[in-house]
Amino acid sequence: MSDRRPGPTAPDLPLPAAAGGTPAPAPVHPAAVLAALADGDRLRCYAAAVLHGPLGEDELVELAGVAPTRVARAVRRLVAVGLLELIDGALQAPPGRWSEAARAAGRLRPLRDPTDLGADEAAAVILRRFFRDGRLTVIPTQRTKRLAVLDLLAQQFEPGRVYPEAAVNETLSGFHPDFAFLRRLLVDEDFLERRGGFYWRSGGTFEIG
Repeated sequence: MSDRRPGPTAPDLPLPAAAGGTPAPAPVHPAAVLAALADGDRLRCYAAAVLHGPLGEDELVELAGVAPTRVARAVRRLVAVGLLELIDGALQAPPGRWSEAARAAGRLRPLRDPTDLGADEAAAVILRRFFRDGRLTVIPTQRTKRLAVLDLLAQQFEPGRVYPEAAVNETLSGFHPDFAFLRRLLVDEDFLERRGGFYWRSGGTFEIG
């Protein structure tokens, strides 16, 4: 069974400008905006601000029904992700902030896991250290781990099919920019056979049945 994990593929959301037009210092990922409302205190404070804002902190305590110290913690987080703004001493929810985050989060897709590329779960435990969203981020120096990476790369080539070098380069460049080095490793470690500018599978894990 694939162990797919969600990850960011959409741009982070800019925080709303602070009072006076000063831009916020850093963008916030849409998932972080939505996750801020997973906490009950923060959800009640946000709902009160949406329905009744702008509010002073004392009014927020009364309307949210949350203790003052917990409101203070909730407000800090909600302001940090842009769901609340403090303007002229009053807290208010910027219009459209939540819906903007929800739309952006809906465009996110799952990260590609090594299991999606053909690795079994045992191999994927090792491979996840070197792959990020289907891209090889580092080529292992330890041979046993490098062989696990090369085995996964070799599985991207169909057994019994002959590939011109350009096709091999195109496939490998989808994993790492140094496709020539990967191609040489695959040949040197007997995962691919090469003759006259053509390549075919000669080793690695094969699916049976």
